[in-house]
Amino acid sequence: MKNRKLLFALFALVAMLVLAACGGDDEAATTEAPAASTEAPPASTEAPPATTEAPAAPTTDVTVGLVFDIGGRGDQSFNDSAYAGLERAGTELGVKFTEASPNDDGSNRAELLQLAADSNPMVIAVGFLFEGDAAKTAAANAGSNFGVVDSAMLDFTKDPPAPYGDNVSGLVFAEHQGSFLVGAAAALKSTTGSIGFIGGVKGVGGLIEKFEAGYIAGAKAVNPDIKVVSEYITEAPDFDGFNAPDRAKDIALAMYEGGADIVYHAAGGSGAGLFEAAKTHSEASGTKVWGIGVDSDQYNTVDPAVKDYVLTSMLKRVDVAVFEIIKAKVDGTIAAGPTTYDLSVDGVGYATSGGFVDDIAPQLEEFKAKIISGEIEVPTDPAAA
Repeated sequence: MKNRKLLFALFALVAMLVLAACGGDDEAATTEAPAASTEAPPASTEAPPATTEAPAAPTTDVTVGLVFDIGGRGDQSFNDSAYAGLERAGTELGVKFTEASPNDDGSNRAELLQLAADSNPMVIAVGFLFEGDAAKTAAANAGSNFGVVDSAMLDFTKDPPAPYGDNVSGLVFAEHQGSFLVGAAAALKSTTGSIGFIGGVKGVGGLIEKFEAGYIAGAKAVNPDIKVVSEYITEAPDFDGFNAPDRAKDIALAMYEGGADIVYHAAGGSGAGLFEAAKTHSEASGTKVWGIGVDSDQYNTVDPAVKDYVLTSMLKRVDVAVFEIIKAKVDGTIAAGPTTYDLSVDGVGYATSGGFVDDIAPQLEEFKAKIISGEIEVPTDPAAA
């Protein structure tokens, strides 16, 4: 009996020890990190979505009426460059705008300018042919500012010359400087020692002659003995030369057949014919010839079938000038008189699209630096080139 009581006491003691041991395990478990904490955090712990809203589109009360040169938008050159500046102003400054194109003879320029001034505080005319009409329309519309591309808008009957009015601005370019660079490019790339120039219209205040003079001077700076053949499509007052691609093609083909292997045009919409001629002659002769564009980077604007014949383009940053005069109007800093866009402000230059002039870019940049410094003075008259 005593043994049974002793065994029962021992059994009870063991049971108590086991229970104590189990209790200790439970307490230790409560001090460990919960298993869930090692898993990915629930969705509610993720970073909240950004609350910053996109900046509001710019707004302004300034509206713009732009009137193109003859030929209108779609010329892949002068007018299209102006439109690019207008579009940029719409996007970056929030201006609203209208556009119009004159008829083929330009006889309704004054009417289009007045229509633009009727509903816009900023009117832009693309081309020197607007000078007279813009001066008169501006005088009758003091509440609007007028900017004219390719005219200084100065009254030279006054001494010294003065702006036609406080609301008239001119946007002018050093075309001869940019043309010098593409002339140098032509001479550096020519294998025949003969190159060409096609001007749209001769005798319009020496404007297109500036392109020719710079081109010849640049070519001769590289090769004094180079042959430069020049031809104009029409002479003032016939302005069809800016919109006659078929005639430009015929002239270019004759130049290529005469030995020129690179031809530069300053002929607006007529330039399309030059590049067609380069393709046609190259395929027929088996020898690659080139065209050089103007105003816009024409490698990016011509028909894809002819883009590989665009050696380079003389960039005339009409887009920049149009944007900047609109911005000045929006900012309240617009001023009367001319603003000149030259090499020093990248108002003119040369294009590198296609990579065809990459190998001669160092020489072109050296010429550019010398022009900006004044070491090279580029002529504006072909007779002095």
